[in-house]
Amino acid sequence: MDIITGTRKIFFESIVISLGDNHIRHLPQNQQYDNEKAIKKKKKRHRMLTDINFMNMALDEARKAFDQDEVPVGAVLVQDGHVLAQSHNAPVAGNDASAHAEMLAIRKACAIAGNYRLNGAELFVTLEPCIMCAGAILQARLARVVFGARDPKAGAVCSLYHILTDNRLNHQVDVTEGILREECGEILSRFFREKRIRAESAIK
Repeated sequence: MDIITGTRKIFFESIVISLGDNHIRHLPQNQQYDNEKAIKKKKKRHRMLTDINFMNMALDEARKAFDQDEVPVGAVLVQDGHVLAQSHNAPVAGNDASAHAEMLAIRKACAIAGNYRLNGAELFVTLEPCIMCAGAILQARLARVVFGARDPKAGAVCSLYHILTDNRLNHQVDVTEGILREECGEILSRFFREKRIRAESAIK
């Protein structure tokens, strides 16, 4: 008990929550902690479901690339929860070495937004971005990148380099990996497997 200016002041181990102008309820700290934990868990689950939905859209783009005999990588660019642009690999069709799914999605989104900066935007891509795409992601000032499968031979986000989280650079990006990893990896494996079979058949 503490006496301050003649008024008794009781120190609670509790959190005070306002319920209106005339009502105050004291919630024990452990209950408040449990509530906050439940809210965080719910938000995390919601984000996971949202990530899965957008990654499924990116996979649809990858399937389009597969059907066009392009390396099956798809990308979806989202801002404020809405799809701004989506694309898939198309270097063969366009005779353009830079026509990766991420690059094309960023170009489309910038044109739609009327701005070369895409502050707050999120990119969902089925394969870990390469050095070129990671550079474009930084230049566009994306806030977050979500990718499915790692690329051990060219990945510049987690595998070979950590470009998006390098604090020596003037912008960093939040990274989430492994969303629908198996599905994203399987379509790539199937593409190259079938390509090898066709090549071997041609030799025979």
